[in-house]
Amino acid sequence: MTLKQDPRSSVDVELTVPFHDADAMGVVWHGNYFRYFEIAREALLKQFDYGYRQMKASGYVWPIIDTRVKYISPLLFEQRIRVQATLTEYENRLRIDYLITDSQSGKKTTKGYTIQVAVEEKSGEMCFVSPAVLFEKLGVSPL
Repeated sequence: MTLKQDPRSSVDVELTVPFHDADAMGVVWHGNYFRYFEIAREALLKQFDYGYRQMKASGYVWPIIDTRVKYISPLLFEQRIRVQATLTEYENRLRIDYLITDSQSGKKTTKGYTIQVAVEEKSGEMCFVSPAVLFEKLGVSPL
């Protein structure tokens, strides 16, 4: 089975937009979308038993070095949303793509991605190839 065929390579998380994420007009502040991405990213990584605690225990930290968000339509207070996170790259970095949709209509509201790289915690050195522990957790062979 390849990673693309692995059902763990994608996750959907349902959320309801809370009051504290919205402005006086009930529209979600743009920076809060990254929080929604983070919730889905954490759920995705846990499916591989490589959440943040496991990353740190393995001797690596994975800072985000690049991110992008495309706002298609605004999210609103009390809106029920689905946040999908999909692992699309893992050989040299983790790229996770996101899609936020309205839970009721299925309408796309937001797209984006994050890119993380492995950094060896002891040395502080960035890895140009993902560490073996990631491949083990994903159940794939290194290239």
